[in-house]
Amino acid sequence: MLEFEKEIAVDLDTIMLECEDRMEKSVEYLQRELRGMRTGRANASMLEFIKVDYYGSQTDLRELAAIHVAEATQLLVKPFDPGAKAEIVNAITKSGLGLNPMTEGNQIRINVPSPSSDRRKQLAIQVKKLAEESKIGVRNERRDANKAVDALVGDKKSGLTEDAADRAKEDVDGFTKKHTARIDELVEKKVAEIEEV
Repeated sequence: MLEFEKEIAVDLDTIMLECEDRMEKSVEYLQRELRGMRTGRANASMLEFIKVDYYGSQTDLRELAAIHVAEATQLLVKPFDPGAKAEIVNAITKSGLGLNPMTEGNQIRINVPSPSSDRRKQLAIQVKKLAEESKIGVRNERRDANKAVDALVGDKKSGLTEDAADRAKEDVDGFTKKHTARIDELVEKKVAEIEEV
């Protein structure tokens, strides 16, 4: 392989790897967001990223306490530092999740009420909106990768052929379809969880 051909392969490979990596990050972001959404079931991940004012800094709840699912509709939070209990209760109350924490000794018990039918509809709409934002992110990565491939074709020094560019664009379309299908799958599963009474 000639030296300039190796250079093209690295550039093209870099474009492809970065494209797929960024698409994967869009899907991972959606997964994190969906984990924190409230359904009718108790789920420890809905509390993990609640910010607690702990000695003047905003800290994730998961760093300050152990969070357990006590029952299907009940969570148990055990602070590592019992002195932070009041701040944790305050943060959970203000989180906008509609939860009412109750203190019991050195732990906090939270009943997770089932959302009303109107709230379920709102949550389903919110899930679909998040999914569409993630799909837009994936499609933007496809556009950027295709532009980068076109730029390589336009650069006469690169020596990239039209056929190689077309194959690369087909691969990018494959990545796009794969990640869009995963987003649809995640959304379908989450909406089913939300609608489950």
